[in-house]
Amino acid sequence: MADDGLLKWTVIVLTCQHKDSVYAFQRELDGRQKRGVLPADALLLTVPDPHARLGSGGATLNALLMAAEHLSARAGYSVVNADVLDEAHVLILHTGRDFPWDACSRAFCWVPVQRSDDVEGAVCCLDLLLDCLSTKICAGSPPGVWVCGTDMILNIPTRQLISWDRFSGVRVVALPGDISFAVNHGIYLTDAESRVCNIIYKGSKEKISCAALPDGKVPLVSGPVFFSRTVAEKLLQTHVLSPLDGCTYLGMDSGAPPLEISLFLDILMCLCSDLTEQEFINGERTGCTSPSGPQGAVVRSGRAVLWRTLRGPSISMLYVQDGRYDYLTQSGREHIIRLTETRTQTIILSHIQDVKSVAEGSRVINSVLEAEVCVSTGAVVQHCHLQGPVQVHSGCLLSGLDLTSSSCMQRLPLSSDIIIQGHRVMLGELKLTVYTAFGAHDNLEANTDDVNASFLNQKWSDFYSRTGIQPQYLWGAERTESCCLLDARLFPVFMPRLGPVGLEGACWLLGGAGGLDSWREAWRLSLRDILVLMDQQTELRWREDLFFNVGRRRAVDALQGHTDLSLLPFFRAAALAGQQEELLQVLDSVAAGSSGDLGVAARCLACIADVLGCLAGEGKGGLRSGPAANPSWAPAFKLLEDGNLTAGVQELANQRKHWLSRPDLLVRAARHYEGAGQILLRKAVMSAREFVFIGQGEMPPLGEWQEVECPARLDLSGGWSDTPPIAFENGGLVINVAIRMDGKRPIGARVRRVPEPHLLLVSTSGEPACSISTKTLCEELTDLEDYCQPHAPGALLKAVCVCSELVCVSSPVSLKEQLLKHWGGGLEIHSWSSLPHGSGLGTSSILAGAALAAVYRCTGRSFSTISLIHDVLYLEQILTTGGGWQDQVGGLFGGVKVARSAAQLPLRVEVEQLALTPDFLSALQQHLLLVYTGKTRLARNLLQDVVRSWYARLPSIVQNTEQLVTNAEECAEACRDGSLVRLGECMNTYWQQKKLMAPGCEPTAVRSMMNTLQPLSLGQSLAGAGGGGFLFLLTREPQQKEAVREILTNIQGIGFFSVHSVELDMDGISIIQKSSEHPEQQQNT
Repeated sequence: MADDGLLKWTVIVLTCQHKDSVYAFQRELDGRQKRGVLPADALLLTVPDPHARLGSGGATLNALLMAAEHLSARAGYSVVNADVLDEAHVLILHTGRDFPWDACSRAFCWVPVQRSDDVEGAVCCLDLLLDCLSTKICAGSPPGVWVCGTDMILNIPTRQLISWDRFSGVRVVALPGDISFAVNHGIYLTDAESRVCNIIYKGSKEKISCAALPDGKVPLVSGPVFFSRTVAEKLLQTHVLSPLDGCTYLGMDSGAPPLEISLFLDILMCLCSDLTEQEFINGERTGCTSPSGPQGAVVRSGRAVLWRTLRGPSISMLYVQDGRYDYLTQSGREHIIRLTETRTQTIILSHIQDVKSVAEGSRVINSVLEAEVCVSTGAVVQHCHLQGPVQVHSGCLLSGLDLTSSSCMQRLPLSSDIIIQGHRVMLGELKLTVYTAFGAHDNLEANTDDVNASFLNQKWSDFYSRTGIQPQYLWGAERTESCCLLDARLFPVFMPRLGPVGLEGACWLLGGAGGLDSWREAWRLSLRDILVLMDQQTELRWREDLFFNVGRRRAVDALQGHTDLSLLPFFRAAALAGQQEELLQVLDSVAAGSSGDLGVAARCLACIADVLGCLAGEGKGGLRSGPAANPSWAPAFKLLEDGNLTAGVQELANQRKHWLSRPDLLVRAARHYEGAGQILLRKAVMSAREFVFIGQGEMPPLGEWQEVECPARLDLSGGWSDTPPIAFENGGLVINVAIRMDGKRPIGARVRRVPEPHLLLVSTSGEPACSISTKTLCEELTDLEDYCQPHAPGALLKAVCVCSELVCVSSPVSLKEQLLKHWGGGLEIHSWSSLPHGSGLGTSSILAGAALAAVYRCTGRSFSTISLIHDVLYLEQILTTGGGWQDQVGGLFGGVKVARSAAQLPLRVEVEQLALTPDFLSALQQHLLLVYTGKTRLARNLLQDVVRSWYARLPSIVQNTEQLVTNAEECAEACRDGSLVRLGECMNTYWQQKKLMAPGCEPTAVRSMMNTLQPLSLGQSLAGAGGGGFLFLLTREPQQKEAVREILTNIQGIGFFSVHSVELDMDGISIIQKSSEHPEQQQNT
């Protein structure tokens, strides 16, 4: 059985009128299955009708046989076995007759709908129908067979609550229609219990009025029909019974004569309660082969078999009162209205150079419009590649026109309500494009003698007079039957001496250049001829090529225009369709040409990584995050590091060719593209150094310590928005506060000059009682070369030495000479933090700021705090750890502050310290608590994932980023207004935003802690990126440290934790003292 929300089909069978359609339509179905539109395990079959005139009933029987045969083979049977239907959900869809306004049938007619699916793709009538059936009508139905045509659009607002308990028989779905419409359609007559008594097709108004419901509407024969398991088996049995065997491919292969039967007027009619056997067998029915005509005996015999085999079960009707039935008629005007009046976007999967030229109320679908192509309200352009200047007037439909048609369109005096189409046909061995022109108001099947008959919206007599064309040129002199527009051989396709005829042949009919003689000389086709000769495979390929052309152009616009369009759905589509090569070349080109905007270039490389990941396949090839230092990629990385972007991108592409053969290689290549992107991102962020201003003064005496201490920071709201590239592509806004923990500043550094020309780097971490120190002595420049490897001993302090320009690592001058020349000796640099690793309190960035400040003071240089903020940004780029700016803002500036960066490069941070009342600051301090969770935070992996999601512009991430900034603004207002309650609400919102930004940042033990503490708190969040470290909470009552400790002690399985009081630090980075004491002794004083 299906689940509650979606019916998962076992088999989907699509029948088609022409055998040449099979491959093209099967490819369409397979493509939808790859994109996840159709169930992955569903059997998809495209089945041609065995004979030209088989009828919907014959097509249904043949399709049912094919489904049962394939299921039987899959189950290991050597013959068709009806048992395979026991648990099967079978859907049979009929494409029906040709549709004049779409060469690929009504089923694959594009509609102006754009979905936010994981994989980008077309939405056709077939897709709307499948969605409606699977979610609104068929969901919850028992095993059996659903049958439906694809010649209509069903609009059903809500899922129908249908009782299927112990259901047997047949159920039909009916939608409301007007009596005036129903006279040319079919309706169901039912009794008081909704059992179908009769089916009336094209009946009189009097007959149809008998079926009127209280709302004045009548139940239209609307397509969906359900055969229960038992009835489906009975229907299947008829495929071996003469003459119904003539409806199937087996009968054709066995020499049985063809038989046309109707699904509604034969198969369903025999179950209607009002009909007797004789009325059913002998009745004359509009649209059916006559039982008294030349084939009367066969027809009566077939109906008799149906009566004997199927009669018994009843038909019940489901009437969907709020549904709407839209049959795709042959009216061009109705089709244009259908496309333009739906409430959808104007531009659907199209690229338009001059968007202002496309009016609201028009539709441009799967098209490329270059230069000035003006599309008026009420006009439609689909599957076209045009170059302006072209004017498309209201009521017009242009379809299937390629770029070569543009010159003709530019000269054409096009009026309103004209339909121009390009049709790809196969004429023998010759593949051609035939162009047709019609008026939107033309009736294709109206006899030319009819007073309302027209061509190009004008009377035939006027057309004859204007062109000199005579009726016999169109229908032949010997024609005795009635003549209609559908059969008029109007459209030139080939000139015997000159070859294929382009759009100019149809343009002459519209009043463009040309003449009667050349028109008469050409081979010409009617629309009916064209529809029979359609090369649907080529037509669908044309549309697909346009789709990917559009996608590549939209990708370029999104990247160069810094828009938030998510390209990942298109990348997935390109990978699934094997269209990756041209896409990768386009991305290479944009990246190589973006030396003036490294942010764009970095995003391009991230996009290439996404394409490679898509090619590897979902969940295949390994994790996207991983090392990116394979020597094969080193030459490309070196070029990028040296600033040679064009050559670097080309070298990446050269190397990429060797990594495309297996999923694991593709994933590793993707990692290296992300690594290359990080190089460019670092260079973009390094632009922040423009705002570092360092002054030069007098150096303190040799041996005098310069010591600074810093508070930690708590991020109250807005974190992640400060992370590059978000910080300079979207703009960042963070509210945070400087804090002392248990009354102490936990971060600091001290530096002194020493006589020995070396660098002694000492890093200490942990509480004084159990601290761990690492000493690194640098006597040669080579000792500093690993400053860009974060896990190397002393890497951060080495980066401080490089960033502060104590030494130049690339200089030919030795370390000792540089130190003696510039500073009169070496330096001893100590840094410490009493916070645990991965605390989430901004330790490493604040520590870098403290060390830089101490070095600058020790070497006689002056600085501002805002310069330090930007200097740390630069330092973290050369250290290759990346990260945002909020940590150093939080620890170097005191109090509660708002920090911002605009959406631009160079990256500039502005800080505003909030002037808050002493009462609010006191209350905030008494209500804030820190809980160490005992869990280690893995921020680097979280950072990679967030940056990857941002570069992909996942809609959820883009929206969340905007909301991070909005919530931060509200948080600042709450602080200004002195409202702890609103501040707590902002903190809770912020935590939800963090979890959306970085899924997996909430360990189970932390969730348990937060749930338990929720009654006590106004707001709570993990500090920093989450994943572990410190939890901070704003309690409802002041001084709740012991209460929190007691509650957490009683939670089972959370492991080690500790609770800490918080003191606001209003000063930020502070100079402690100057002394020549030994550092270890001074630290303990």
